[in-house]
Amino acid sequence: QAQLVESGGGLVQAGGSLRLSCAASGSISGINVMGWYRQAPGKQRELVASSTSGGSTDYADSVRGRFTISRDNAKITVYLQMNSLKPEDTGIYLCKIITHGRRTYWGQGTQVTVSS
Repeated sequence: QAQLVESGGGLVQAGGSLRLSCAASGSISGINVMGWYRQAPGKQRELVASSTSGGSTDYADSVRGRFTISRDNAKITVYLQMNSLKPEDTGIYLCKIITHGRRTYWGQGTQVTVSS
């Protein structure tokens, strides 16, 4: 079974940028949605950004205009460019892939910490 591996997290000052990557090890066919979620301490996991195979994207209101999701279908990789980071963006960022057959894959997550 394919696994998703995130990278690119770290510690950054407020106003800074990070670029997250999530790559699949193994083959996944029929990919539909690729997305990023965020798990902050004491809060529910929330959808940050998503991208469909049809080319549409969606963002949480809190990150719209600052974050950009992109994908490389040939490499089965999804990216999240995060600019103008704020302390409230701190959390574990996890990627998720959903196929047209509704099979779901999750990564283990990468920590993002934004200091004020």
